[in-house]
Amino acid sequence: MKKLKIFLYIAFINIIILSCSSNENKLNNKAIEQSPRELYQIAMNNLDNKNYEEASLKFKEIIYKYPLSNEGVQSEIMLGFVDYLGLNYDDAIYKFNRIIKIYPSHKNIDYVYYMRAISYFEQISGENFDGESNREAKKNFQELLNRFPESEYAKDSRQKLIFINENIAAKDMEVAIFYLKQKQYLAALGRYNKVIEIYPKSKFIPEALYRLVEIYTILGMKEEAENAASVIVYNYPKSKWYEHSYNLINEEYYKKNKTTLRKKILNLFKKDEPKE
Repeated sequence: MKKLKIFLYIAFINIIILSCSSNENKLNNKAIEQSPRELYQIAMNNLDNKNYEEASLKFKEIIYKYPLSNEGVQSEIMLGFVDYLGLNYDDAIYKFNRIIKIYPSHKNIDYVYYMRAISYFEQISGENFDGESNREAKKNFQELLNRFPESEYAKDSRQKLIFINENIAAKDMEVAIFYLKQKQYLAALGRYNKVIEIYPKSKFIPEALYRLVEIYTILGMKEEAENAASVIVYNYPKSKWYEHSYNLINEEYYKKNKTTLRKKILNLFKKDEPKE
């Protein structure tokens, strides 16, 4: 009986020791556990050093441990940015869309709209100026400007929109020239009018107006040709297309009237011929 008591006592002591040891480990773990701010700083340091994989892991750790903290939400944004840096644009867009849906009032939400637009913009290629990425980039930059006109990203968004619009206009001009060479005048007319109406500030406007003069002249629509030429004269007097339009209008007038003029001159000579 005495031996049993001694055994139980020893066992009890061991339990206490183990319990204390466990509590001490928990206290040590709590002592070394990093705050969301510390983890976020580590993640940003990795990002600055282009250690994208390590940065991504830290951002995910913050989201897992502190999902409702400021750093947790910001880490979700930065995960999208890491995808963008890695040229994984579709993944980045997916993450930015999710953030906009879940945190529409976040203090940095204008940045998220901007990065979503940039992710589309980076996918535009020389052969894709009128493609989906181009349309989406334009739509998203415009949405950013509509929602946050005073955002620090507004100025660059406006510049990007100018670039996009110029390239869409350039593409339309190429198509219009193709139609013109194929003598598909109405199709060409439609394209040139589209450039003039949708992109009134484009550098291609003077040429598009001249092409209208050219097509209307070919179609025998004198009044329309002169109207288009007058727009060039009034708005672009220093453009080379002003001179081309002037020459075209005068040349056409001469062609249509040269027979009449020749007859008048011959008649004058006939009057002066001596009678036999």
